[in-house]
Amino acid sequence: MNTIETGSKETISAQKNATELLVRFYILTKSLKIYEPTNAICLEKAQSFFGLLQDMLTEYEGEVAFVIRHNSIFMNRIRLKLGLANYAIFKAMLEEFSKRSIGVITFMTGLTKEELLSFVHIFAGREKKDRKEEFSFSRLMDEIDQAGISHVYLEEAIQEEDFYGGEKSTARIYLLSIVHLKESFERERKQEPIKINTTRRLMQSIYNHMLANESFLLGLTTLKNYHDYTLNHSVNVCALAMALGRRLGLSRSELVELGIAAFFHDLGKIETPVEILNKPDKLDNEEWMVMQKHSCRGAEKLVHLKEFRKLPLRAIHVALEHHMKEDLSGYPKYFARDKLNFFSRIVKVVDHFDALTTERVYRARAFTRAEAINQMLESSGTEFNPVILKTFVNMLGVFPIGSFLSLDTGETAIVVDTNPELKYMMRPRVKLTTEANGNKIDGSIVDLADIDKETGRYKRSIVKALDPAKYGLNVIDYFLAMAAQ
Repeated sequence: MNTIETGSKETISAQKNATELLVRFYILTKSLKIYEPTNAICLEKAQSFFGLLQDMLTEYEGEVAFVIRHNSIFMNRIRLKLGLANYAIFKAMLEEFSKRSIGVITFMTGLTKEELLSFVHIFAGREKKDRKEEFSFSRLMDEIDQAGISHVYLEEAIQEEDFYGGEKSTARIYLLSIVHLKESFERERKQEPIKINTTRRLMQSIYNHMLANESFLLGLTTLKNYHDYTLNHSVNVCALAMALGRRLGLSRSELVELGIAAFFHDLGKIETPVEILNKPDKLDNEEWMVMQKHSCRGAEKLVHLKEFRKLPLRAIHVALEHHMKEDLSGYPKYFARDKLNFFSRIVKVVDHFDALTTERVYRARAFTRAEAINQMLESSGTEFNPVILKTFVNMLGVFPIGSFLSLDTGETAIVVDTNPELKYMMRPRVKLTTEANGNKIDGSIVDLADIDKETGRYKRSIVKALDPAKYGLNVIDYFLAMAAQ
């Protein structure tokens, strides 16, 4: 996390404004510990905080976040200056964040003064100040959800070594997403409300971890759960779509909406019979018609959600269109449009890629990541949008993260990061998995662009991509092991 601490007048001014915002937050919190939200003092302090916050939301492109790290407070990436005049306030706010296990509070564009006042009232928790057990993060989040607060996003405090970019924290968010999607499917089956606010917070977390450690997040998409294919697949599609959308220039708010849309793109499969989803043979015409209905059913389910107003409209398009091809063939066939939604085109690419690289009952084996890319390139312009597909290929590289490789040294390795320089596209960073003699090892991570100083040649080069299944290798084990370290 790069921080801004000293330097220009602009930086000093930004630090001053950030500190003033924290001071106003503190004053409003303290007021709400004493008075009711309708009290004139609280209303005055709320207006003071809200006014400055609105100015800063405009300045910082729609998001202002207080982040706690190393016992310091940041606003976005600006470290707030600690001085004698504000020491007591800093200490008090650090304690408020700590007792609620809060690591991040993000205020977003669209926040109203009423919503802000409701949030700070819950945050202050004046009636519970002497009941420590009530200050748990989960209890706080439940109250925020019940109050319908959707423009304030909280993240739970984590260990310093697991801050954004920490593999353990990134893996935790990925696995929590699968758990949340499973819960959402169950709630939909029971016709109970889906927690869209929780979904949005997860997308915010995925975005943050993607910024800090995209390569590891993409590595986690090699997780393939055969028995919970739809859940695992949907989370993979979500992560891949957000990473691709970022390359295509989408803003943070757009990426969060894209993530939500991708997350629920297969909601319609809830009603598809398991015997059809897992049939080992080719589907007959009647079964194929049932399978095709999942896209329409998914869109219908999203429209009829009680939380529909909290859902991005483009999520409906994605659920309906993610099996439509660029030439407008595909399904649903009775769906007539002259062009597809941009989000649908993105999800179409990553959905197909993850499906090809996942073992299924009706296919002898999963394609390797390199094989899937090559196959998809053959359908550029007909099945996939050529610009989006090209961007996706460039993002993954010639040998995508998670590819299993044979090296000219006799070693084998797994790709853990692509090389950003175009001339080194064939030379990613890899984790060694076997020695030259074939002995399996938990090897180091090496850069295939490294040169041997004595010979002036590359230390290692790729011979070919291998199918990990043929070698009894489960690629995801290596990424999970990195998270466990």
